[in-house]
Amino acid sequence: MVFYRGVSLLSKLRSRAVQQTSLSNSVRWLQVQTSSGLDLRSELQELIPEQQDRLKKLKSEHGKVQLGNITIDMVLGGMRGMTGLLWETSLLDPDEGIRFRGLSIPECQKVLPTAKPGGEPLPEGLLWLLLTGKVPSKEQVDSLSQELRSRATVPDHVYKTIDALPVTAHPMTQFTTGVMALQVQSEFQKAYEKGIHKSKLWEPTYEDSMSLIAQVPLVAAYVYRRMYKNGNTIPKDESLDYGANFAHMLGFSSSDMHELMRLYVTIHSDHEGGNVSAHTGHLVASALSDPYLSFAAALNGLAGPLHGLANQEVLLWIKSVVEECGENISKEQLNDYVWKTLKSGKVVPGFGHGVLRKTDPRYTCQREFALKHLPEDPLFQLVAKLYEVVPPILTELGKVKNPWPNVDAHSGVLLNYYGLTEARYYTVLFGVSRALGICSQLIWDRALGLPLERPKSVTMEWLENHCKKA
Repeated sequence: MVFYRGVSLLSKLRSRAVQQTSLSNSVRWLQVQTSSGLDLRSELQELIPEQQDRLKKLKSEHGKVQLGNITIDMVLGGMRGMTGLLWETSLLDPDEGIRFRGLSIPECQKVLPTAKPGGEPLPEGLLWLLLTGKVPSKEQVDSLSQELRSRATVPDHVYKTIDALPVTAHPMTQFTTGVMALQVQSEFQKAYEKGIHKSKLWEPTYEDSMSLIAQVPLVAAYVYRRMYKNGNTIPKDESLDYGANFAHMLGFSSSDMHELMRLYVTIHSDHEGGNVSAHTGHLVASALSDPYLSFAAALNGLAGPLHGLANQEVLLWIKSVVEECGENISKEQLNDYVWKTLKSGKVVPGFGHGVLRKTDPRYTCQREFALKHLPEDPLFQLVAKLYEVVPPILTELGKVKNPWPNVDAHSGVLLNYYGLTEARYYTVLFGVSRALGICSQLIWDRALGLPLERPKSVTMEWLENHCKKA
């Protein structure tokens, strides 16, 4: 029943979509503007001076305002809950979930351009939104799609670098290696070596970021075809949009799979700045490392089991349930299996989140996709049962602040249904998606002149002495 109340709430959110009045003007101010130009770079050139002035005013007038107190629990707990980063492209609310430039996922599904009526948002539209704060027109999105296609060329040395690795290397290892090999073409590095004024650093950053976003699907598809399809690669299709073309190069021609990839890339693109991959990209870039180096570092964080690698663990665990109990498992059997997993010292993958305290909206929109396209799929029905079984058990344990499912709980089942069954590869899909958010923020990092990140660290002895004095 909890789930259906959540779905009802989601429907209410859809109905008021853009009419949301609870959002602050500081988030919404960009979205009320309109533009007629088709060139994304020109849009940024207009917006950047305004935002630079806004940041200067904020710093000069309110720089000494305190945001909160830092506790020892926060220091020892991985800085969890500390407010310490500027991240313009998205904001994560513990109860509402992610908002991209102020827009919730249901709102994005309502207002962003789609490939077909009633379809999923085009990732290019979200990229435009992340960079400008404006909802683009279909013409602007089509223009951006064309720009990305024009940049989607990968030098041969990148493929040769990947081929130097064993074909058995983890897909994320191969993917990150490919991104590092792309770095030799960095326009930012060339401009910095020649000498460039700091006010112009965003321009070569934009060039690198757009090229990187355009190229990562080709690199990712090459890794997939190399590992699982005997190296038989598929060239890009100049007629397809970003998400559909990625699915095409992987080897999937179904229009529904194209829709799924559009949805997947969109909802995985950004999740504010404190998660490991986003923070790592920001941290490395703060040293004026170019977008390729910064994004490669972010991918290495994403590859960790406590971050992006979790999405492969979910499908593997679900398949282990089916292998032991069959597809038509009852809720009682599922309850026993969940307890068995927990008592063995393992976690139930796909449940819980470091910030969210409610069901992840990214889970909910994937459930809606499944109800529309694959309602009878046994694995989807198993995921639905897990939603009813797992939260009460985790609540009973009393150790989990958020017993609800996150984005990883659903994505693998959808991909598996359409034939992308290789769970080890799933984090690469996450990585391609995350390029949109990390690179968008990186452009603004450069435009706003954000400084080198250098927090203060202390020893346990320092903390103990501080507590004694306190």
